[in-house]
Amino acid sequence: MRLCGIAGFMLLMTMIPPVAVPQGLPMQKVLTMEVAQESSQVAIAACRANGYKVTVMVVDGANIMKSLLRDDGAPVATVETARLKANSVMVYGRPSGPPPNLPAGVPIPPPTLPGTIYGVGGLPIKGDDQIIGASGVSGAPSGEKDAACANAGLANVASKLK
Repeated sequence: MRLCGIAGFMLLMTMIPPVAVPQGLPMQKVLTMEVAQESSQVAIAACRANGYKVTVMVVDGANIMKSLLRDDGAPVATVETARLKANSVMVYGRPSGPPPNLPAGVPIPPPTLPGTIYGVGGLPIKGDDQIIGASGVSGAPSGEKDAACANAGLANVASKLK
């Protein structure tokens, strides 16, 4: 009887498909301090070239500040706004700005989560199609211009993120 039970169990085990067991730990790219600083410096330079006094904050994948540059003459409020834009990227997993499915003409609602903002100017930093950080820029005359400066910084370090 006991032999039949063991034989039945063995037969059952051959019918169950094997489960893939991951080998080792997952690999993830890390945003380095050097890349964060270079991106920030280029973003500041792009805004300066257009006469904008801005603050640039870059955070890593854990949403911890890696770089903060506040240009001479940039208002103090730009520091907090840049942080909120970077936070929004990390919380929502997309560029900062209004909710994506907001109907035309509808006023932008307040952010749904504390520490976020629906202002444009925060961009994700990706490595291997995975968000490894964010760049938030604040102080240009519009969010689109903030985003253009952030994009200039990220474009400059794109080859280092591959």
